[in-house]
Amino acid sequence: MKNKEKRGKGMFVFICIAVFIISFGIGVVSKISMKPSWAKKYSVQLTDEIGKVYKDISYGDEESHKFDLYVPADTNKEGYGLVVYLHAGGFTSGDKAGDAEILTWLCSKGYVAAGINYTLRTDENDMSVYSQSIEIKEAMPKVVEEAENLGYHIEEMAISGGSAGGTLAMLYAYRDAADSPVPVKMIFQAVGPSSFYRNDWSIYGLDQDTDESKKAAAKLFGVMLGTEIDINVLDTPEYDNLIKPISAFMWIDDNTIPSVIAYGAHDRVCPFPTVAHLVNALKEHNVDYRYFELPHSGHGLQNDDKLYEQYLNAVEEYLNKYMSTEK
Repeated sequence: MKNKEKRGKGMFVFICIAVFIISFGIGVVSKISMKPSWAKKYSVQLTDEIGKVYKDISYGDEESHKFDLYVPADTNKEGYGLVVYLHAGGFTSGDKAGDAEILTWLCSKGYVAAGINYTLRTDENDMSVYSQSIEIKEAMPKVVEEAENLGYHIEEMAISGGSAGGTLAMLYAYRDAADSPVPVKMIFQAVGPSSFYRNDWSIYGLDQDTDESKKAAAKLFGVMLGTEIDINVLDTPEYDNLIKPISAFMWIDDNTIPSVIAYGAHDRVCPFPTVAHLVNALKEHNVDYRYFELPHSGHGLQNDDKLYEQYLNAVEEYLNKYMSTEK
């Protein structure tokens, strides 16, 4: 009987983690398959008049350590802004190639744009959200250096992403900006988890007051952190210190950069209750931010067309305000 109970508990932990990985892996921010008329301005074909892309530039020793660099055709400016976009995929899948459309659009606006790959977690490695965030941090000087080598002097940058990429973008913007090779001026991201409290992750059953639920939470968040978590530490002040390296909202302070964020109220991948910590932190520290809550949408932000348009318009507004290309 005890063996059956033990197997049952182990299966609960396995199912919680498997559901998260599967859901997050397929829950990429929607590219809007049937695009409304307003979306046409964000769909740009890369031509010689717009710019050029240099693909698969190495920033490290691993096969995954590659980035694509989109450079504008106008080479006469003294300085340029860099915008980095990090791909979605639940930390286990995805590729920079999937973001060619937004990177091309950014290039068409006069920015140097970069899509960066990072090592994806598999059953064969121990990659975590934390280790992936360190890869992004280590990639940034190489991205700036390569742009300089191509004749584009980078004076400032913005960082962005969707879903898992949104989380990694926030960690760079809020945690690592002080170490950036150029000043980080703003961030925009959608549906990236910024906090890891088990009570907020109820959609995965992690909020239940049982040993099985606590073990599942400790296992899942431990995988994301890259460090084993004792279940007795959960729900304590000590846990805050332990999980801080991957909890973007905890790094927000009075010096945090302007932020544009969007989330779906019916998100079944990035738990919607986690958004409150992020918004409250931005508000508490008087950060210049815009928050778009899409009341009828899930992780794909697919059911609130007008609000999604407003989010993208705000992205462009903040880029113009903090990363103006008119120099």
